[in-house]
Amino acid sequence: MKLPSPRIALASALLSVVFTAAPAAAQLTMAQARTAVDAAEAEARANGWNLTLYVTDAEGAPVYLRRMDGASPRTTEVVRMKVTAVIATGGTSEAYGQALAAGATDSIPGAIHFPGGLPIIMNGEMVGAMSASGASGADDAAAVRAGLAAIGADPAG
Repeated sequence: MKLPSPRIALASALLSVVFTAAPAAAQLTMAQARTAVDAAEAEARANGWNLTLYVTDAEGAPVYLRRMDGASPRTTEVVRMKVTAVIATGGTSEAYGQALAAGATDSIPGAIHFPGGLPIIMNGEMVGAMSASGASGADDAAAVRAGLAAIGADPAG
């Protein structure tokens, strides 16, 4: 059996290093997003709230949006703005509002400071954001927390 030339062996070794995939960062799946939204909707229905529910990945790209019957069309914009605050700060949209009111942070273009936007933290890593709009801020946040609990996300926030 003839061994490959040293050049071919070196090229092969270099290519295997270059094309070996690094371990993927934790990602939010569509199934997890759907489960979270289903649980948040169940919480909303149990309390008579008509909400829009929104889930994004860690970069803020949409993964799932649901507007319940009776939720105002305006809520679709509000959920996006809550998520913008979460993605930009890594905290809740409510914490962003508190920091803004205290003068501890600058205004974030496209963000809103209403409660109801929370980071999705899995195994210590932010994998996305979820928000709700259509009820009071506290009720929006309660629905999101129900969604996060359904997928085993960190309840902090």
